[in-house]
Amino acid sequence: MSVRELTEDNWDDVVVASPRPVLVDIWAPWCVPCRRVAPMVEELATEFAERLVVGTLNGDDAPRIMSRHEVLSLPTLLVFVDGEPVARIVGVPKRDKLRGLV
Repeated sequence: MSVRELTEDNWDDVVVASPRPVLVDIWAPWCVPCRRVAPMVEELATEFAERLVVGTLNGDDAPRIMSRHEVLSLPTLLVFVDGEPVARIVGVPKRDKLRGLV
């Protein structure tokens, strides 16, 4: 399974209504550290394809979601279960910490 591109338009369908846990990578094109996180997120999407939905959200294009989930720094990684955020990592995590989050 590939990484889904999330938007404010598809957020509820992909994240909130998902029967599986969802890992969301919130990033921005200008964010240099975000580029270090992207390959790790892609790895997790492949490794946990059967058990996890993985998506990326361009924070610049989603101000309502950024505000609702109090995202103040990028990159921010959120894990949702039953549509609710249950875990958060801000910044570039070590690979093992990110795997442990999932």
